[in-house]
Amino acid sequence: QVQLVESGGGSVQPGGSLRLSCVVSGFTLSLYAMSWYRQAAGKERELVAEIGASGSTTNYVGSVKGRFTISRDNAKNTVYLQMNSLKPEDTAVYSCGVPVRNYWGQGTQVTVSS
Repeated sequence: QVQLVESGGGSVQPGGSLRLSCVVSGFTLSLYAMSWYRQAAGKERELVAEIGASGSTTNYVGSVKGRFTISRDNAKNTVYLQMNSLKPEDTAVYSCGVPVRNYWGQGTQVTVSS
């Protein structure tokens, strides 16, 4: 059974940091590129970051470049999203996924507010 379980979300003040984790099971993580998406209330889902299967290539949406870092540890079946210098507009539910296989986690809430 395929599972993707996100954790690490929470409430933080502007300028703060959070590290999201996505632990996967039921498939071989090292074979797939992975993505982090987010969806804010009343808005469409947005691709935040993606990483190639080996971890050697990454891509970010412009609004998070220089602030967020996606990484992976295939041996631990885990993908990470380090989020620094958080802004109120980063508030959303963040989900990890394998778009080519339509595998998705339930998401973790990130709230940035003073």
